[in-house]
Amino acid sequence: MTVISDCGQALREATIRDGDVSLSILNYGATTRDWRVPLNGLRVPVVLGYEDPARYLNCSTYFGAIAGRVSNRIGGAVYSLNGQTHQLSPNEGANQLHGGPAGLSKVFWDIEPDGASAVRLSYTSPAGEGGFPGHAKFTVDIRLNGAGVTYDMRAEVDCVTPISLTQHNYYNLAGCGSIWKHQMRCAADRVLEMDDEGITTGHIAPVDGTHFDFRKKRSFAEADSARLGIDHNLVFEADRNIREAIATVEAPNGMGLKIWSDQPGAQLYTAAQMAPQSDGLEGQTYGPAGGFCFEPQGFPNAVNIPSFPSVMVSPEMPYTQKLQIEIKGS
Repeated sequence: MTVISDCGQALREATIRDGDVSLSILNYGATTRDWRVPLNGLRVPVVLGYEDPARYLNCSTYFGAIAGRVSNRIGGAVYSLNGQTHQLSPNEGANQLHGGPAGLSKVFWDIEPDGASAVRLSYTSPAGEGGFPGHAKFTVDIRLNGAGVTYDMRAEVDCVTPISLTQHNYYNLAGCGSIWKHQMRCAADRVLEMDDEGITTGHIAPVDGTHFDFRKKRSFAEADSARLGIDHNLVFEADRNIREAIATVEAPNGMGLKIWSDQPGAQLYTAAQMAPQSDGLEGQTYGPAGGFCFEPQGFPNAVNIPSFPSVMVSPEMPYTQKLQIEIKGS
């Protein structure tokens, strides 16, 4: 499949397989367009995606994309480092979301298969793209091994600059409908407080007694009975063992998900206010709460909050993130 975009770039797709499990990856945004997992003789689509790959060229959902250079929101689309102010490109009011209008989810990557079950994507972001200083060479290796998928994300830079990527799949383990009956457990004991624009303030609150507390398994409907939606950054327990899954999710059909991450937290987004999305996989129209995102990443707005773990990288300290996801039926 090759589609030529308005800017003359070729939209390409690679599909990797291991047994009955398959992933389809686009070079635009390093996007996971389709992920199929067998259950009861069927191959269930467990992430939201558009049937027509060309839809990704003009969409705002971030379905399946790699988001950055800095994922999530940067307040005022600005930060200062060593006395120098860096004005970034805003794309959500005065703020920057997911790297701005020319973030990594909005560019064409080079894509190369690595055998039948792996693919490598690479992209070099020029100095000044999105307002960020320095060149940044990004590489994402996606490898399928049985029921598990690994996203190995790296970046090499030529000066001190912020990098914080996230993988933005929307999961629906039932393959259709809403995710309210999905049950999640997550070893996160705190949550980052935000202002009315979704910008983290620097305050970190315990999850005890809130709808952010998933330390014991409960459904999204139980956590959010008013169904207003969750779009908050959960903070993982500081003494956790990173070799253990940080989150597990179970759907009523018996499909289960496990996530391993080396990041300090993750944005949980239940898409309760998502506008209907037509032309979904298998002709679906995805409605509100049609999928949920669990996006491991550095703390949002860390460039402006010194008390947060730094997201600055340098030529001597390049960026790395390893995300492992397993989805299979019981």
